[in-house]
Amino acid sequence: MGCAGSKENEAAKQIRKPKPWKHSESITRDQLVRMRDEFWDTAPHYGGRKEIWDALRAAAESDISLAQAIVDSAGVIVQAPDLTVCYDERGAKYDLPKYVLSEPTNLIRES
Repeated sequence: MGCAGSKENEAAKQIRKPKPWKHSESITRDQLVRMRDEFWDTAPHYGGRKEIWDALRAAAESDISLAQAIVDSAGVIVQAPDLTVCYDERGAKYDLPKYVLSEPTNLIRES
């Protein structure tokens, strides 16, 4: 019985940055920010609890160690170590696109 709980805790301790990824087309930082804002504004409407969405946003916008502390304190169950798939204790699923977790490799750097 203790194994299930320790497996969840073990998964939460393995948070890491997402692997490098490429957007379908090169985008600017402003476009990326707009995409992220749109996702976070609409995500709670697809289910789950607002406080979990808020915790996931805070974790996504933080460094790895702070993200770990945030998901641990919020009771988020991390299915994928890069935070792309998470659950809450009620079983609600939270899918996060890579673009809210990291920058694409083809981000246009504006000077």
